[in-house]
Amino acid sequence: MPTALITGVTGQDGQYLAEHLLGLGYRVVGATRGQQNPKVPSLRERLPDVELLPVDLLDLTSVARAIEAAAPDEIYNLAAVSFVQYSFDHPLLTASVTGVGALTVLEAIRLSGARSTRFYQASSSEMFGSARESPQNELTPFHPRSPYACAKAFAHHTTVNYREAHGLFAVGGILFNHESPRRGLEFVTRRISWYAAAIKLGRERTLSLGDMSVERDWGFAGDYVKAMHLMLQRPVADDFVIGTGVTHSVQQFCAAAFRHVGLRWEDHVVSDPSRRRPADVMTLRADASRARSELGWRPTVGFDELVATMVDSDLRLLTGQTGP
Repeated sequence: MPTALITGVTGQDGQYLAEHLLGLGYRVVGATRGQQNPKVPSLRERLPDVELLPVDLLDLTSVARAIEAAAPDEIYNLAAVSFVQYSFDHPLLTASVTGVGALTVLEAIRLSGARSTRFYQASSSEMFGSARESPQNELTPFHPRSPYACAKAFAHHTTVNYREAHGLFAVGGILFNHESPRRGLEFVTRRISWYAAAIKLGRERTLSLGDMSVERDWGFAGDYVKAMHLMLQRPVADDFVIGTGVTHSVQQFCAAAFRHVGLRWEDHVVSDPSRRRPADVMTLRADASRARSELGWRPTVGFDELVATMVDSDLRLLTGQTGP
C-alpha cells in the first residue's frame, strides 16, 4: 500500500485528491496546521480514513518529523494562501506560506534522506499573469501580477531547482482555474453559485462583483487532482500545464448560473469597483496538449455542467439538505 502525504488536505483540492488516492488503495496522511482548523471536523466526517498530522510548514523540524512519521512515497504540497485578493492585503503571510512553505518541504525531503519520495508542487496559472502568448504552455514565460502569483512562481522555480540541483523527483503542476461545490465562498465562482441559489430562494436580492470581463479557463477540481497523481507516476519528473483550453468570462459564469435557476443575471448582478484587484489578469487559457499526449489526461466535466453542479449543491445547502 503506497502512502501519500498531503499538505492543505482540508482544502478543495486536498479533499478531492485524498478521495481519489483512497480509491486507488493508498494510505493517505493529511498535514494540518493544528486541530483548531475549522475544516478538520468536516474532513473527518467525509474522509474518516485520512490520518491527520499536525505540521507547521514554516518549521523545518516540524515538517521533517511529519515526513519521518508518515514515511510517504509521495508528497503533494497543496497548502497555500490561495485567495488572490487576500494576498494583496497580506503579502508577507502569502509569501511565507505559499512560497517558503514549498521550500521547507523540499529541504526536509533532501535532509531526511528520503530521496526516493516523489514531490508534487501545486503551481498556478496565475504565474503567467500578463502572458506574452495565448494559450499558455509549459514554456510560456511567467509575469505574475499578485503576491499570490509571485509566491507561486518562487515555489515553482524552487521545485525545478531541487529537481535539477539535488536530483529529487519533484514536479510542478501548473493548474488553471478549477472549481467545485467545495470551493470557498470567498472565490468568485462559488460566490456566484451561492448567490444564484440564494436569490432563487428569496434569501438575497443582489450579487455584487468586480470586473466581469475577466476570462478564465475553468474546469472541475475532481478532474484536476487526477492529473496530479499521474504526474508522479511517470519515470521522469517534469512539469505540466493542466486546463481545458476553453475560456469563459465572469459574466458568462453568472449567465450560466442564473440561467440554471430560471433567472436573468442582468436583473440581479451589479458591478462594484471596490471589488477589483489592484492589478488583475484579464485572460488565461491553457494549452494542455502535453498532458493529453504524455499523461493521457483529459477533463471530463464541461463548463455548463460544472456551473450547474455548483448551483445545485448550494440550493441543497441553503434548503438544509446535504452540503458540498
